[in-house]
Amino acid sequence: MKNLLLFAIVVLLAVVPLVMNKDAEFLGADGEAEAAITEISPDYKPWVDVIWEPPSGEVESLLFALQAAGGALFIGYFIGAGRARKKLEEKYGHKS
Repeated sequence: MKNLLLFAIVVLLAVVPLVMNKDAEFLGADGEAEAAITEISPDYKPWVDVIWEPPSGEVESLLFALQAAGGALFIGYFIGAGRARKKLEEKYGHKS
């Protein structure tokens, strides 16, 4: 029940801004930072250049989604391993 409530809260946090701001553009922070830096110092030169630019926005989104999925798998593995360890310790007693 607690997990269902937490899931509902997460869904609401994702959906409410989209419903309340139907015509808003949800852009990344990179563009905002670049605009602020250019406004403050128009002659600013970046320290490094981009190593590789994805060929399209779709490829960039795909890579971001893969990165997020990998992170979720990593975190999920450790949470699952911890729960399994706890269940085994409860079943067979504490082992040192």
